[in-house]
Amino acid sequence: MLIGAHTILFTPDAEADRAFFRDVLKFRSVDAGDGWLIFALPPGELACHPADGPPRQELYLMCDDVHATVEAMKADGVEFTKEITDEGWGLLTALKTPGGGELGLYQPKHASAIS
Repeated sequence: MLIGAHTILFTPDAEADRAFFRDVLKFRSVDAGDGWLIFALPPGELACHPADGPPRQELYLMCDDVHATVEAMKADGVEFTKEITDEGWGLLTALKTPGGGELGLYQPKHASAIS
């Protein structure tokens, strides 16, 4: 029986990204040993979209008010890489992780499997 999903972010600066998820995003974690933090994520969804190119995966954090969330995160020093845009299905932006990665952040307008 499946009990969950495990997401991995490969990053050149795992320590900085771990601190970001722990201290800025305030995600709960457990230490799997030697400071290797495993984070609890908010409830999630999985969507399968058609692709013109090779298969790929993307990770988006979801919120119920993207403008307020962006302002709160900026106050915590989070850098955003994209302006908020209305994509029809939701309001979308992206933030930079300390290790140089990028995570999407969006406020869905569609029905959600978790709400």
